[in-house]
Amino acid sequence: MIKQEGTLALPGNTEVTNSQPSTFAGEKKFQEIFQVANTTRNQLCPVRDIVARISDKWSMLAIFALGGFGTLRFNEMKHKIGDISQRMLTVTLRNLEADGLVTRTVFPEIPPRVEYQLTPLGYGLMQQFSLLADWATDNGEQILRCRQLQRNAS
Repeated sequence: MIKQEGTLALPGNTEVTNSQPSTFAGEKKFQEIFQVANTTRNQLCPVRDIVARISDKWSMLAIFALGGFGTLRFNEMKHKIGDISQRMLTVTLRNLEADGLVTRTVFPEIPPRVEYQLTPLGYGLMQQFSLLADWATDNGEQILRCRQLQRNAS
């Protein structure tokens, strides 16, 4: 078997890893996404722009916190997420609000009370994140085994 660039030759590993179905229903759709991305490289590519904005762990965790616990105040969300800094949570919530995924409501009290909640658009994104979380849960052990094999082969 010929070793391809970037692959490791593991002893006894003769399994073919490219086990895609011969006809993948979304293949054409993904090719179109790359076509648009490559032809608009110096312009705004909606897929790249939006994915870059929402794919960091803090955005995902903020969306999961609001989706799972409903309306939250800033410190409640900071506590739910855990190891996020105040500055990073502020930046994350501002970005999510600017994108229409989160609403920020300020109550005219002393001291001011501020609450955050998902918009319908935010709930739609949370449903997509839930699919990804389910996939990660279903495949996590297999991925960890592959990582361990990779480390042992290095």
